[in-house]
This record gives sequence, C-alpha cells and structure tokens, in this order.
Amino acid sequence: MSRLILLLALILGLPTSACAIREFDATPISLADRVGPGDAYAGIRLLGALRLSDAQIDGLRLCGLSGLAWDEDASLLYAISDQGRLFHLRPEFDGHGYLSRIRPVAAYPLRNAAGAPLRAPFDDAEGLAIRNGENGIPGDAELLVSFEVKPRVARYNPKGEWRGEEPLPAPLRDIRNYRDNNQALESVTLHPRWGVLVGTEAPLRADPAGQVRIFTRQSPFWNYPLGNAPGSALVAMEALADGSLLTLERAFVAPLRPLIISLRRTEPLPAPGTNQTLLKVADLAVFDSGQGWLLDNFEGLTYYRDRRFFIVSDDNCNAWQATLLVYFELQSAVSTATR
Repeated sequence: MSRLILLLALILGLPTSACAIREFDATPISLADRVGPGDAYAGIRLLGALRLSDAQIDGLRLCGLSGLAWDEDASLLYAISDQGRLFHLRPEFDGHGYLSRIRPVAAYPLRNAAGAPLRAPFDDAEGLAIRNGENGIPGDAELLVSFEVKPRVARYNPKGEWRGEEPLPAPLRDIRNYRDNNQALESVTLHPRWGVLVGTEAPLRADPAGQVRIFTRQSPFWNYPLGNAPGSALVAMEALADGSLLTLERAFVAPLRPLIISLRRTEPLPAPGTNQTLLKVADLAVFDSGQGWLLDNFEGLTYYRDRRFFIVSDDNCNAWQATLLVYFELQSAVSTATR
C-alpha cells in the first residue's frame, strides 16, 4: 500500500509525514448517514465505530494498526502495528451494548530472539491470532503474528517477547514466490480442526489472478476465490467453530478510485486432500466508499463474544488517513472454538 499512499498524497497535495502526535482520544463516528449503531446492513448489524487519535502509549506511537486479537481471560483487545508494536486496549460499551470508547492499557515493541526490538525489514507485522485466550487461565495467552517482507509466523507472549516460530510450507518462506514484498502473509488464524492457517494477501507469483491460497503448516491448502471488486485482497480471517472462515477483503486499486471493504464467509473447510479444493465464499456485507461509506484501509479482524467482532483500519501512520475501530454483529448464528 505504501506506493499508492505516496502517490495519492502527492496528487492531492497532502502531507506524507505524520500529523502532530497528541493525547489518546477515541471519537464516536458514523460510517454512513443512513446507518447508525444498532442498524442492520446486509448480513451484519453495526454496533458502533470509533476514530482513534494518533497518540503515544508508553512511548510507542499508536498508528498503522494491521491486526487484532481478543483475550477473553484478560479482557484485553490486542492490536499490532506494521512497525512491530503491540498495544493493549480495553473497549467499553454503553447501556445498549454499543461501543462507546476504548482505553489504552499498555504498549510493547515486538522483540526478536535476542530480546531486541524488531527493526526493518523484520518488523512488518500484519496478521494476529491468539492461542489460550479463553481457557480460563489468565496470563498464558500466546500471540501468533504473521509478517510481510520477511514472511514468517512468530509466537509472542502478551508483552511482545519472542517465543519461537511456526513452521511454514516451503512456498511461503521465500519472498520471491510473492508478487510483491508487501503482499505476503497478511492473515493468520487458528482453526478448530486444521490448526494454524495462513493466507497470502494476493495470489502467489505462479498462481492465477483472483484466487489466493490458504495454507496449513503442513502445506495442504485451499483455494480461496477473491470477491468481485477489482483488486480485491485477503487482509484478515477468523476461524469459526463450525470450521468456516470469516474473511476481510480490501479492494483499492488506484488513487481517486472507490475503496471497497468486504466481509465474507466461507463454507466449513473440507479436508484439503488433493489441494484442488475451491472454497465456496458468500458476501456478508460489502462497503463501498463511492456509495457514501466512511472507510479506510481495514486490515484487522477479531472475534469478540457471541456473534460480535471488531475490525480496524491501518492508517499507515499518515496524517490524511484514520484509524477506525468498528464493532459489529453477524445476523446469522456463529461461535468460535476455545483459543
């Protein structure tokens, strides 16, 4: 996304550096004039949205958020940034159950095996999943983070301390197999049957357009057909208890073109077997900035409770973008496996 952002900033005469960093603030917003908290849209019900300010938390700048994970045992929402930072946030809700504010709790740099904070090009954290987040044992959560540029999935404790790496299939370990350094391992989740799953943002270099692969650690994969919006990319996924995936796609192909964000759901993942399995995927809700929706570069998704989820946008630490946190509920029944 960085080259598109720079081009758009130059075309519109916008600053390419960050705005002044201020105290943390979370401002309630409406994503569309015709849809407010509690209103249904397509297959979801919106339950509130916040614009988060560009702020410092424990000396680390809250911006560029690209992944989310909910820790039920600690009542914390974890967010990672593509600068390799981990934030602890606590959402709050009003009497109607709508998202009303969020409080910063702590922030930590992600660290390498030697204990040093990650630096470029190893710090481009994108996807986030949690293990042991709702097992009733506080303090034993483990975070799985997927990376671009240097593709890998690493394990961390909630303070950002390195705990090892997950094995990856050979095609995912070599950046030359990807179409771009910034189109690598954008999403990771824990599936109740197949364990750790990772998905690429765009098709691998040798794969057909319009279809990405979702891999297990042992290398079997499923073919995932992207949505109809031109330039669609898989940016996040969340495994549900029935074996299906809730997915988040972004379509942003050129400056001054509408941004389209899609929430979609797959069928329960069958046995991968021959590696020719093409998943069935249905749209749940498609948001188009050309139709009046206030959108940004949504990249992070996590399950919360019952049928409820959060998504967050990556502002790329640019003054002309925004970090938006959206809370919503699926209209159809859903549950997740213990993580």
